[in-house]
Amino acid sequence: MAEQKNGKNLTVFGQETEFDGVLQFTDNLIITGKFHGTIISEGNLELEKTSICETDSISAKSIVVSGNVKGNLIATERVELCAGSSVRGDIKTDKLRISDNVDFEGRVDMIDSVPDIDLFSVSSKEYKDSLIQKSQI
Repeated sequence: MAEQKNGKNLTVFGQETEFDGVLQFTDNLIITGKFHGTIISEGNLELEKTSICETDSISAKSIVVSGNVKGNLIATERVELCAGSSVRGDIKTDKLRISDNVDFEGRVDMIDSVPDIDLFSVSSKEYKDSLIQKSQI
């Protein structure tokens, strides 16, 4: 099922959907079913209360978790853990919101503001390393 939301496509994996593998997308995705594998995205991801995700990693612009996730979360903009959600894994993000009644086990690395580095004069690893400021919760 795909719709338009804010000029971008919105795809929904329903409760009856089970996906196993590597998933890549660029717009918006809502998962209400089961997912096993890796998610790589430039878009927004929402994991509803009924979702069960076992991943190596989830990488997206923003990630909102209301369901259950086992695996690392990496978001360039924000991660939100909603009430009743469960996350077992590390989180790397610019902004983090954790509601009451969240079951979280892992480490949090906050992405600092973009450094004053010429992107084209350093290796991608050096640039990524300069973006991450480590802090533990």
